[in-house]
Amino acid sequence: MIRFEQVSKRFGRVEVLKALDLAIERGHRVALVGSNGAGKTTLIRCLLGEYRHEGRVTVDGMEPRTDRTQVLARVGFVPQLPPPLKMPVGQLLRFAAGVCGGDPGRMVEVAGRLGLDAERFRRHPFVKLSGGQKQKLLISIALGRDADLLVLDEPAANLDPEARHRFFELLAEKQQSAAMLISSHRLDEVAPLVNRVIELDQGKVVLDDRVADLVALASRLACTIGLLRPDEAFARAISAWGFTGDPSGLVWQGMVAGPDRLRFLGVLSRYAALLAQIRMDEAEAVAPVLEVALA
Repeated sequence: MIRFEQVSKRFGRVEVLKALDLAIERGHRVALVGSNGAGKTTLIRCLLGEYRHEGRVTVDGMEPRTDRTQVLARVGFVPQLPPPLKMPVGQLLRFAAGVCGGDPGRMVEVAGRLGLDAERFRRHPFVKLSGGQKQKLLISIALGRDADLLVLDEPAANLDPEARHRFFELLAEKQQSAAMLISSHRLDEVAPLVNRVIELDQGKVVLDDRVADLVALASRLACTIGLLRPDEAFARAISAWGFTGDPSGLVWQGMVAGPDRLRFLGVLSRYAALLAQIRMDEAEAVAPVLEVALA
């Protein structure tokens, strides 16, 4: 579907992409990782037809620079930084739908699934939305259309845990019909979402590996956390994940999106000295995914 053939890009004397060759097919969910300056954003901008470059980039044989309207009509793009658009939300939805021949009503529906009432903000300037609201709207525009290529740059960075789960559900609905390119500087943030990892370093592919596709994107884990003693800082952190505690503050229960399990365990690791027990079960399963008694 996507082909990069000997693609090079310079900014002045700095060569950001160096004769890069890459192919991505439908059904591939690719984590594009690398440190800042590795070339991730430049590669994405070349794919979207925003940069001139040496070599050739094609999407099903079409070149993003010369066939930009046709290519972009098939692409759902979520940028890392929301653009400073002053247009009202309703106008932005109509414009985005017009570009791809889509239905703004579907975008509003997707926004609702993410917890954003887009109709309520129809006359509200996009630039004045909160960071989370902007991210939800941009995801809604990208996923509320018939895109068969999703390009997502740190897409869940500003989402609350419940919105992240809904976002993963939306990705699951498209995982067979679309190719996904998910850019991040942290592999642990996106590893459970993908079945292929591509790492860039100084404009070159240094790793291209298929990974086990074991985590269902729409899955959930029922979690129970036991503490040795109550703690206010832990209570604030775990409450942000939607967990509720018993009156003693020693037992906490809640749900975690399957692809967020590593991220969640990373949060728990900050309070390792407080933990007495961790139990995590697939919501539909009987046997625990993880059960650890720490006391």
